[in-house]
Amino acid sequence: MQRLWVTGYRSYELNVFGDRDPKITVIKYALKNYFVSLIEEGQLDWIITGANLGVEQWAAEVGLELGEKYPVRTSIMIPYEEFANRWNETNQAKYINLKEKVDFFASTSNTPYQSPVQLRNYQNFMVQHTDRAMMIYDPEHPGKPKYDYNLIQKYQETKEYPLNLIDFYDLQDVAEEYQENHQSSNFSE
Repeated sequence: MQRLWVTGYRSYELNVFGDRDPKITVIKYALKNYFVSLIEEGQLDWIITGANLGVEQWAAEVGLELGEKYPVRTSIMIPYEEFANRWNETNQAKYINLKEKVDFFASTSNTPYQSPVQLRNYQNFMVQHTDRAMMIYDPEHPGKPKYDYNLIQKYQETKEYPLNLIDFYDLQDVAEEYQENHQSSNFSE
């Protein structure tokens, strides 16, 4: 079984403040291409992500979409109970919708937030229960994902654990590819 941990920037770190932002289309396109290539190589059975607004929720959405066509399942793991309780109603509704659709949902702690230990336990759980990781992250522009990135780097010192990064340069390339593919398809219609 091949299990992939997907994480990356929160939506606000990418200056994405609405569901119609074109950056989401590009990121989902990048995620989909990456997932499909792994699926076609027989290297992906589970997409496992968190529930943070941004890359994690977009990855879950792409995973669910691909699950309709490919033999891949999607899981959301959270670090503590009542994870989204402080979010606004719209974001809570998106979270609940995803939670209900994924193939597996669980929390690594059975209590609401109490301390950063829960976050570290979550990270350790994710790295120990997956076979590789993929991040939309650029080490030159650290943000919240730097904690996951640093943990994975440390874990790699003792274990074989592939990490693929999609950085801002990659996203620019993906945006250009997406635009080319969708412009040419518009002309042929």
